[in-house]
Amino acid sequence: MDNGPPRGTRDLLPDAVARREAVIAELARCYGRFGFRRIETPCVEDIDRLSWGEGGDNEKLIYRILRRGLEPVVPADTPLADVVDLGLRYDLTVPLTRFYANNSGKLASPFRSMQIGPVWRAERPQKGRYRQFTQCDIDTIGEPSVLAEAELLEGTLAALGAVGIERVTVRVNDRRLLGAMAAEAGVGEDALPSFFVTLDKLERIGWQGVKAELADRGYPEIAGARCEEVVALLAGAESVSEALDRAGDLLPRLPTAVLDDLRSTFDALSTIEAVAAPEAVASRLDASVVRGMGYYTGQIFEFAHPDAPSSIAGGGRYDGLIGRSLGKPVPACGISIGFDRVVEMASFSPPDLGIAVLYADDQSPSLVLETARRLRSSGGSAGLVLRRGQPRLQLDSLKREGYTSFVVIEDDSVSQPRPLRD
Repeated sequence: MDNGPPRGTRDLLPDAVARREAVIAELARCYGRFGFRRIETPCVEDIDRLSWGEGGDNEKLIYRILRRGLEPVVPADTPLADVVDLGLRYDLTVPLTRFYANNSGKLASPFRSMQIGPVWRAERPQKGRYRQFTQCDIDTIGEPSVLAEAELLEGTLAALGAVGIERVTVRVNDRRLLGAMAAEAGVGEDALPSFFVTLDKLERIGWQGVKAELADRGYPEIAGARCEEVVALLAGAESVSEALDRAGDLLPRLPTAVLDDLRSTFDALSTIEAVAAPEAVASRLDASVVRGMGYYTGQIFEFAHPDAPSSIAGGGRYDGLIGRSLGKPVPACGISIGFDRVVEMASFSPPDLGIAVLYADDQSPSLVLETARRLRSSGGSAGLVLRRGQPRLQLDSLKREGYTSFVVIEDDSVSQPRPLRD
């Protein structure tokens, strides 16, 4: 029998867990300085909420949970809705909408939330893609202006910097700009969700693949070519200001207010860039950024890094999502960090395990425990380690594990602490 974890999942050894905990602590500390307060939501949600048509391709990857009390065998023509009522969350945004609708009367407005927890997607197992992974989200609910976007962007850049990740480029776009671009390409409003799903695959399949898929889906032949042209013209601008001016000229249906909001966001980003270390932060308008979720309504972002094959964070404004649960309009905006990728890239110092208490297997448990208890009484750490093998090799192993010193219990005496030297 294979003793490994199920395909698409993984075990984490102590050093890996310590690294993840250190990153979580630093992200939480940094976001907390911006006023984001940590909440928790269940891993399980009603299947109707998870599959309500706004989750893009992720809704195809839901892990569904069978209803309780089912017979061991059900008829072959039984509808799926009759056997499934719950599912594992595939992101942290959908649960947040239910959380806010249920608790809004107890929360400040605007409410700044932080979530760090596991999500599940039925991915095809492959290197670097897991069926269970961790997300770290911050969201601002109740702020209609671009102050929300600016604060989320600044907080996330600060959090990435706090774990040693710099040379980050923020790629900014707006779903309303994408809608205007699609309209110029002959795409009707009703067809936008499917159109965006295909356009979102650009980084994976290139323009040739995008245009071929659009043709297969029945879109006008000119649609893909016109989008490619607009994206290239905006990317060729020498500055953000010039790119926004070009967007206004190329997309006459784009409201001026959208361009004004984008200018405000880039103004805020420019002040961050001005005080950051050289080349630590950059930003640009990128009309190819789509974000796969169907719930985005305004500005959208992706954070790129030269050492990462894809974005390390992303998000945007989703003003219509919470209102569906609460029954009234609620502005909302959020950013999600690709936690596992950030952990791999983060600067990390191994934990200090403190003093190793070396004991023999024939020594009194009470003496061993009392020795460790006394060493911990001053607030330090002490771990029990059975003496074995060659002393020099064992001491080298303890140093690699993270111990900084050791004591030896021999007979009824305890040595003075000695450092583990290089």
